[in-house]
Amino acid sequence: MVDNYIEVFGAVTGIVYVFLEIRQTIWLWPLGIITSGIYVWIFFSGKLYADMSLQAYYMVVSVLGWYWWMRGSGRQAQGSELRAQSSELNAQSSKQKLAVTRIKLKIAVILAAIFVVLYTVMYIVLSRLTDSPVPAWDSFLTSLSVIATWMLARKIYEHWYLWIVVNIVSAVLYFTRGLFPTVVLYTVYLIMSFTGLIAWKRTIAETILPDDR
Repeated sequence: MVDNYIEVFGAVTGIVYVFLEIRQTIWLWPLGIITSGIYVWIFFSGKLYADMSLQAYYMVVSVLGWYWWMRGSGRQAQGSELRAQSSELNAQSSKQKLAVTRIKLKIAVILAAIFVVLYTVMYIVLSRLTDSPVPAWDSFLTSLSVIATWMLARKIYEHWYLWIVVNIVSAVLYFTRGLFPTVVLYTVYLIMSFTGLIAWKRTIAETILPDDR
């Protein structure tokens, strides 16, 4: 019974998290830390060990995302310093905001390679060293979510496409594990992911800076 209440609470905070993500509100990061802590216990109880590790990763990336979103990109900061000669207020505003950008081919290739490596390693570990009942799907969701979360922390628009895939597969997987409030959560996530896709597209920078994000 206690675990059910914890799961429901985690589902509610998770929905609020995605709402803040769509709005690009920086408070999604501290909320993410709390939600991830809750799901560490939920997934441990459900024997979804890769997902449990993923939540610990979320907590680390939430700290980094919080910092990156507050700091902005290095090139934005440099530009702000130059513009400060004419407008200090505008410079400070630009320095503090990380713009939404499209993914570059080089970064996409690197992330794809990381995904393959992560999936392979996790599948071997889960299938041989744990009693996970779904090592293949567990590894797939974990690996793809690792990539999507990093992209979110860097405000890369295409991370929404990855969440759409994750949400569909997750809803099916958690249904088979009997985590029904979590199934509802991921179904709502799926709907909200399409909303985020539209909302973020309106804020993509028209001119993408030649940095190495």
